[in-house]
Amino acid sequence: MSLPKIYTDKTAARRHLEKLQWPDGPFCPHCGNADPGRITLLKGKSTRPGVYKCRECEKPFSVTVGTVFERSHIPLHKWLYAAHLLTASKKGISSHQLHRMLGVTYKTAWFMAHRIREGMRPASMTPMGGAGKTVEIDETTSGKLEGAPARMHKGGTQFRNIVLTLVEHGGSARSFHIDGTTMATLVPIIRANISRESAIMTDEAPWYTAVGKEFASHDAVMHTAKEYVRGNVTTNTVEGYYSIFKRGMKGIYQHCSEKHLHRYLAEARWSAFAASALLIGGLTRPTSPRQLARHFLRWRSRRG
Repeated sequence: MSLPKIYTDKTAARRHLEKLQWPDGPFCPHCGNADPGRITLLKGKSTRPGVYKCRECEKPFSVTVGTVFERSHIPLHKWLYAAHLLTASKKGISSHQLHRMLGVTYKTAWFMAHRIREGMRPASMTPMGGAGKTVEIDETTSGKLEGAPARMHKGGTQFRNIVLTLVEHGGSARSFHIDGTTMATLVPIIRANISRESAIMTDEAPWYTAVGKEFASHDAVMHTAKEYVRGNVTTNTVEGYYSIFKRGMKGIYQHCSEKHLHRYLAEARWSAFAASALLIGGLTRPTSPRQLARHFLRWRSRRG
């Protein structure tokens, strides 16, 4: 089966992004000028295809300005193909696999994968949930802290990275790399990311008891008593999210340093969100090129 042309031809890839980014014609990302009479397509021999000049601010621009593809010498069609591969893989795809499929060096593939993961981080985060909606909360460990001893007690949380995740039923997920499970660490995150009108579900961990009173309802399952479901009360959704995340970390990536963990969490969040959105929309994987490209067309706001 042949690949779509946008994954094999840089001109087709550029035109595809221009169609998505500029449905009504090009506009300047520097000053916002959209007057076609004040925007000129540059056609010099030394000018790259697709470069325009704004006659309002006198700055050149192309469709990649302000996106994850900006200021890269890697052909644009390889960027689009890498984004497709990374987002269509439920548990992720290794940089070694990317470098073989894209025909780039391992170092380049690693750079591309991390930039795409960075682009998966949401530009803004309004509170999850709301009236009549439910959010599950749980924490887990992932990998070792830098400097941790080689041999560690199995099942302990000491010297391990701790992750807090919030999963809305029928909605999105958010994960945070946190320093510990104290109330001082967890409560501000929960308050800032979940609407007070939401119902929340957790396990019996004591740090959820007080903050749970601030929401519409708080129900907990008793894992220590081997209780995992009680009527509609469960944390199986967030546990399933962790299951897929850990299978990817152990089976695909195998190792993740502490400083890069937040990017892998962004990838897991994107995968869960995309799967949920596609399921609700009646679609199936892999995500279409149009859906993928549209998401990565706003890079600058994510860097702030």
